Amino acid sequence: MSNFAIKGWCPDAWRPMASGDGLLVRIKPRLGRLSRDQALALCALAQTYGNGMIDITRRANLQIRGVSEANWPSLIVQLIEHGLADPDAGRERARNILIAPDWAEGDDSHRIACDLMARIGELPALPGKVGFVIDAGPAPILSREPGDIRIERGADGGLILRAEGRAFGAPVPFGQEVEALIVLAHWFAKSGARRMALHDSLLPDWAKGSQLPAPMRPTITPGGAAFGVPFGQIEASLLARAATSDLRITPWRVLIFEGTPTANIPGLISDPASPLLRVDACPGARACPQASVETRDLARRLAPVVVGRLHVSGCAKGCARSAPADITLTGRNGRFDLAANARAGAHDQTELPTLTDMDPAMVLAHFGVA
Repeated sequence: MSNFAIKGWCPDAWRPMASGDGLLVRIKPRLGRLSRDQALALCALAQTYGNGMIDITRRANLQIRGVSEANWPSLIVQLIEHGLADPDAGRERARNILIAPDWAEGDDSHRIACDLMARIGELPALPGKVGFVIDAGPAPILSREPGDIRIERGADGGLILRAEGRAFGAPVPFGQEVEALIVLAHWFAKSGARRMALHDSLLPDWAKGSQLPAPMRPTITPGGAAFGVPFGQIEASLLARAATSDLRITPWRVLIFEGTPTANIPGLISDPASPLLRVDACPGARACPQASVETRDLARRLAPVVVGRLHVSGCAKGCARSAPADITLTGRNGRFDLAANARAGAHDQTELPTLTDMDPAMVLAHFGVA
């Protein structure tokens, strides 16, 4: 098995993480949205203080790559000035909120997320990866995205509080959603668990509930033009050219430009049937010290021929995708293990690799790519 380090926390603006190409500085856009001025400022900062590359994460956050330790103090000052980071490090760390990206001002998702941000200081100290999902549209859209405590639409049309890993949620009265979320967060913090989905203790009686979530919506109708970002990484110069309006960031590595008519933007994906939208691939060995293989060039070549979801991971951590994929390639000691319907590095008997110790040429030949 490859050796890799599990950090147990995620970077943010105040606590960057070292990577193979410098520090990763994570930005958490409020409500998953950037004004055009903020987007342009972010691009300029990525070019001035980083290496000009910006990541889009599975929690609809953004990351400036390639920041040096010497540049980080100046960068954090600028991020605060442009409203891209909270001046309080503790509040910034706690602000792990994923909101349904098609919210409208004043609707339930917008109302609840704003209430939670206003009360963020009431949350307890939580493990670094714990996050909240606000999915209060007509039906859930974020059911497959990672989170720990959710406010979402229930099957009966009301709103429910649901702990990750539980099939049922508890109904919450209008206006009391965030109060219930905060109380459950305090219970979770006292339990000493790291993630809610792995927590095997019984929930408090009031939080168990018997309400199923409403069936998940298969798609969203964005209020603008949606463009996929291959592998969730974009050059700051390209984003600056594309950002002619305010934009929303989604956890599917898709950007929604508000009010922008649909048009082709070279370097971004406008075709919803593009095979690259079915591929997850981490930065790989060139950018991550824990990866032992190149990932994205291989993923591009495989995308047109792999049926279903493809995940190419540089190591067993599986940072690009935590859920199973139809085909998963995991880097190990400079070569690949191949598994079907599996997660990277999974140990479950049903997810073990069917082929191991493959070099890239062997992988391509297996899928008939010349």
